[in-house]
Amino acid sequence: MQVVSTFIVGILFGLGLVVSGLINPAKVLNFLDLAGTWDPSLAFTMAAAVVTTAVGYRFVFRHGAPLLGGGFQLPAASDIDARLVGGAALFGIGWGLVGFCPGPAIAALSSGTVSTITFAGAMLAGMALARLLDKPTVGLSTQPKS
Repeated sequence: MQVVSTFIVGILFGLGLVVSGLINPAKVLNFLDLAGTWDPSLAFTMAAAVVTTAVGYRFVFRHGAPLLGGGFQLPAASDIDARLVGGAALFGIGWGLVGFCPGPAIAALSSGTVSTITFAGAMLAGMALARLLDKPTVGLSTQPKS
């Protein structure tokens, strides 16, 4: 049942990305271009996502545990550190330069365009490099201090 529900949620997420236009880099770049060809339509998508998430979290957390899992897995860290800010900055710069972020890029692979395939390949290479660089060195730990 968990596999089926995960598949359904993934399909719904992908459809949401398609309907909202987030798989179209030009639409995203126009949304980010406040001084030029600004397209505010993605602001409505963002607002709908925030409302849906707020309502969803309130509903879900009223139950003691997920329907199909053992317990909620929430992040323990709440510190804003250089790693978080740097990662957010890289994400934003990449999104602003290319018009893709990971979810929409994967959904857009179905278009088969060379630019989308190139971006997805570069994204996977960057993820692999980040994992390689994030490995703890002898005597050092990347785990946050308790």
